[in-house]
Amino acid sequence: MGILALIVINKAGGLIYNRTFGDGLNQLNTNDYLVLAGTFHGVHAITTRLSPLKGLQQQQQQAASIAAGGIPSRPDPPSGLEVLESENFRLQCFNTLTGTKFLLFTDTLQANADVAMRKVYDLYADFVTKNPFYQLEMPIRCDTFDRKLNSYIREVNTAR
Repeated sequence: MGILALIVINKAGGLIYNRTFGDGLNQLNTNDYLVLAGTFHGVHAITTRLSPLKGLQQQQQQAASIAAGGIPSRPDPPSGLEVLESENFRLQCFNTLTGTKFLLFTDTLQANADVAMRKVYDLYADFVTKNPFYQLEMPIRCDTFDRKLNSYIREVNTAR
């Protein structure tokens, strides 16, 4: 099938957008989507703290840079959960610098899910954040975004 669903979560863990594109996933009601968004937000927050080796390596590199007379660099933010694969679907997470999380559910055979995620984020940036009537962190209600997103997903799903 390709791309099955998209969920967008704000930085506080609230569901601001959800859309299903196929019949590959079980149908959930609105309350289930809200619970899913909050649960994923919590799991993502926990997994960002579970990579101590990366932080330790960055601290050592920064200390070496300062000792050599260089300018200290800003460490990369911890990434948290990025991909979750099961035998039935794949979940790709893209966390923006503002804390908004994009969850893309695809089938396990979908290639280049990260490219599709980047295109979805580009559509969000072009048609949602540039909309003068949209308030950040609020539910996304933008017809142009819906149309462009549906068109892109249809293109990706039929290309398979």
